[in-house]
Amino acid sequence: MNADSLRKILDLEKQRGYADTAVFGGLDKFLRNWSARAVESIGNPRLLARFHKLFKADYAAMTPEQRSQWVQDVLEFSGEMEGKDSTVESPPQKPPRKKPVPGVKKTTAPAGGPGLDSPVTIVRGISTSLSGKFGKLGVNTVRDLLYFFPHRHLDYSKMKFISQLAEGEEQTIVANVWQAQETRPGGRRSTEAIVGDETGNIRVIWFNQPYLAKKLTTNARIMLSGRVSLFRGLHVFQSPEWEIMEGQDLVHTARLVPVYPLTAGLRPRQVRKLMKDFIDLWAGQVTDFLPPELRKRLGLLELPAAISQAHYPDDETTKNKARVRLAFDELFLLQLGVMSKKRDWQESRPGSPFDIKQPIVDKFVKSLPFTLTAAQDKVLKEILADLAQSKPMSRLLQGEVGSGKTVVATAALLVAAANGYQGAFMAPTEILAEQHFATICQLLSRLGQEEGEGYIKSYTGFLERPLKVALLIGDIKQAGKKQIQKQVLEGDIDIIIGTHALVQKGVEFHKLGLAVVDEQHRFGVEQRSALREKGFNPHMLVMTATPIPRTLALTLYGDLDLSVIDELPPGRQTVKTKWLKPNQRESAYAFVRKQINEGRQAFILCPLIEESEAIMAQAAVVEYERLSREIFPDLKSGLLHGRLSSADKDAVMESFRGGGLDILVSTPVIEVGIDIPNAAVMLIESADRFGLSQLHQFRGRVGRGKEQSYCMLLAENPSEVARERLDIIENVQDGFQLAEEDLKMRGPGEFFGTRQSGLPDLRMAKISDVALLELARTEAIELFQVDPGLDKTENRLLAQEMTRVWAGAAEWS
Repeated sequence: MNADSLRKILDLEKQRGYADTAVFGGLDKFLRNWSARAVESIGNPRLLARFHKLFKADYAAMTPEQRSQWVQDVLEFSGEMEGKDSTVESPPQKPPRKKPVPGVKKTTAPAGGPGLDSPVTIVRGISTSLSGKFGKLGVNTVRDLLYFFPHRHLDYSKMKFISQLAEGEEQTIVANVWQAQETRPGGRRSTEAIVGDETGNIRVIWFNQPYLAKKLTTNARIMLSGRVSLFRGLHVFQSPEWEIMEGQDLVHTARLVPVYPLTAGLRPRQVRKLMKDFIDLWAGQVTDFLPPELRKRLGLLELPAAISQAHYPDDETTKNKARVRLAFDELFLLQLGVMSKKRDWQESRPGSPFDIKQPIVDKFVKSLPFTLTAAQDKVLKEILADLAQSKPMSRLLQGEVGSGKTVVATAALLVAAANGYQGAFMAPTEILAEQHFATICQLLSRLGQEEGEGYIKSYTGFLERPLKVALLIGDIKQAGKKQIQKQVLEGDIDIIIGTHALVQKGVEFHKLGLAVVDEQHRFGVEQRSALREKGFNPHMLVMTATPIPRTLALTLYGDLDLSVIDELPPGRQTVKTKWLKPNQRESAYAFVRKQINEGRQAFILCPLIEESEAIMAQAAVVEYERLSREIFPDLKSGLLHGRLSSADKDAVMESFRGGGLDILVSTPVIEVGIDIPNAAVMLIESADRFGLSQLHQFRGRVGRGKEQSYCMLLAENPSEVARERLDIIENVQDGFQLAEEDLKMRGPGEFFGTRQSGLPDLRMAKISDVALLELARTEAIELFQVDPGLDKTENRLLAQEMTRVWAGAAEWS
């Protein structure tokens, strides 16, 4: 790597006191261009990972001290690189000549050899202003633009004569313009034309496009694609796509025409033309990272062809082949990544094996006021077997709301405490953390003598020393927090339950041996990773009440062993579910009143206006006041939302739990963890705004007692998709079946929020592609068995791609 230019700039920056004045316009722009060229010269994947980390920094945002350290790190790294000729190649001055690839248009290569990680402004036609608009769509580099795939294609490939046109279909004709003029139908300046071929003429109108009258000159030969409608008994093309026939490649007509995502300031024709020119020039420069033997054996398209055909396919068959290749890439890299994480976590880092202390576990199980279900028993055995291993447990525990996951987790925490280790239990909300604290304390109080009050309690009679349990949430006063943090650090507290407060700076563990994360998809990547890093390779148990189909679980959680509690405790009721029309609102209120008069309680869930806690809280307040004043003035109602203080939340919940309130009006904060056996009615407002899995979670708040329970769904004006969801939730009770349906309707990213899960994005893969998913998984397992480090020559490009794709993905399990 020729680092002279970089070293000179950095030396000058050093002399100028790190004031960001060594380069006109700031150092960041120079670094972006320099690193885009330099990255191509690095062959070693580990060095490449370091390079990405260093040059991802935002120099302008650093303090002078941070800049000084960063400059020093870069200079050391470049010196190290120059001494490693075996892992570095000279950067090519031009993109290498590549063999022609079927399906990729042959064009002149980009001059000067800028890399795929160069800013998108190097692409012809993309100005700084336009790049800002693309940036809103997540497109910042040349590579991003290559993978900026259309979300669908319009089939304009069916060529017809004018006499063959039929209304309602997408069709294409070639015709001569006989006349074109500006018109004003309904006062709108538009263009109207008469065009014809040897079989007849047809009228064409483009609304709000008067400028076309000048472009469409008499006798010009044009191609039109679009839908034909019937107007006063005659066929007419309304605002079709058009192109003048001049021998050039067709972009907007007579083919499968891409429809790209857009934002304000980007127009469909503009983006299509820009993308066509760009793909023709750049797709052939992409290096295929799949090992050739693997690609040929599976019959996959070469990567340049797949990218080209995903944008501008020759036909439907090739378009599908392109999608399969690109989707396979995503799933294959995903599988390799999660397997690599599992290996790093379990094999390169020894854990702490626990002595299971079976008598204590048996005593705990016998003290429970119920018998464990067969599924709970099976899962508990799996977890205990993991805890006895010298490699750290890495397990996902799935189970419906009320299936008894917390009991199993408590048994595991007891084993950790009996071995002299601390256990941490992290929940996504304060309400849920408090609920877990109450539940675990209640379970332990049946096992031994309880002492203490408030946020710290201790239990004696079953271990050689008292077992201490504490709750740590943001709402605790500073003095109380400091006391708990001190006791955690000194090892006086055995089990600490809390929210993300557990991973904040002030919390240090004496000897963390087991970390339990509940509703784990609700946490960001860094929070889960931070909890793991608080101990010396602690065992990790992540739990979710969101049913995840097995195929999705194996994909997203390939680094976790999977346990499922797939049965509910005996006596749990099926919740009768009904979707009501707007005119049935009064009867819904009447039913709520009837149930309350019979001694039951009800939840009324407020609509999710948008993802803002403040706005949700405001909406809940308004709805609460309306219900209290106009609908149920004679009943006792309470209000629960995320903006209440912890003390106020506790007071409301205690009042509801104790029967002091008839109705609890709430935001979606009740989605998880609230257990009120006497609540038998759930009324969900604007139910069409929620996904199936979320509606199922809400429904799980009732049906926890002996009485028949009901869930009513109100939707004012649901879309067709929402109607389908409401029909499904009305008829299906099984959470896993609902999750499968949810996936089919929404796709993996929206279903599970892969953006925050730390995983690479899935642009082409659909989790409903079970066969492709299993193929990618099988191939990844086989490759991982023979070359886990991807060290073989034939896997070198794959190793580089893995480093690039996973560079920004933090530890996420």
